[in-house]
Amino acid sequence: MAGSRIALVTRRPAPGRDRDLPVLARAVDAAGAEARVVGWDDPDVDWSGFDLAVIRSTWDYSWRPGEYVAWAERCARLTRLANPVDVVRWNTDKRYLGELARAGVPVVPTRYTAPGESVRFLDGDEDGDGEFVVKPTSGAGARYAARYRADERDAALAHIARMHAEGFTAMVQPYMRSIDTTGERALVHIGGQFLHAAQKGAVLASGTAYDADKVAHPDLRPWRPTDAELSVAERALAAVPGSPDLLYARVDLVDGDDGEPRVMELELVEPNLFLGVHPGSATHVAEQIVKAAR
Repeated sequence: MAGSRIALVTRRPAPGRDRDLPVLARAVDAAGAEARVVGWDDPDVDWSGFDLAVIRSTWDYSWRPGEYVAWAERCARLTRLANPVDVVRWNTDKRYLGELARAGVPVVPTRYTAPGESVRFLDGDEDGDGEFVVKPTSGAGARYAARYRADERDAALAHIARMHAEGFTAMVQPYMRSIDTTGERALVHIGGQFLHAAQKGAVLASGTAYDADKVAHPDLRPWRPTDAELSVAERALAAVPGSPDLLYARVDLVDGDDGEPRVMELELVEPNLFLGVHPGSATHVAEQIVKAAR
């Protein structure tokens, strides 16, 4: 629909780390619509003036998830929001992994501890085996995430106490050793169809403090997914409550000890789409965005 006005929603000021954003804006303009890059919390934005608001690099949402979800609800009342507000509400809390597991999707084993609850480590951690990861259920870019050895439980408890003091629910997962060899694989879907995939190295180095800055996507490179990876990604997307119409999705996978892929995260709100890893993909994404504005 030529002439559609489309908001590409980011944070304020626009993050320099989102190198895909200006590329995508130009591609949307070239596809016959008018793209405008706006901050989600900018009080001067008139959301009713857009035919579609596409959430992109709102990577600061995890510091104030309640405010962010409230914004999404307001925005969805004034224009079409992609992805839909119900998806935003569900996917901004990583307790969704528990729902995926109950639906039969293979996921990384996870335990949750809300403020006021006693900490429950995973069975292997209680026995003193292996490494584990602690992070908040509301997080982006490995914020407040850290990797611990089995003999570092006191440090992990202090980490969790800090998150609880700030109102965050903590999650504990085993450190998936395969990340050090095969990395994570991110499978990007646009308009309900697989688009491309990328492989990235380990984010959490042993001994790095939870409040230290981290490189979110190290050693990023193209990846050709296996049939097993594509199948797990499809199962994860099929398990999203309400079977919503998803404009974009990214399924992050790692290998379990059995060598089979498991879901690390299901990114349905503000995933990096890794357009720079696959030159030319911005054109297809832009076409799907313009189509969604109709």
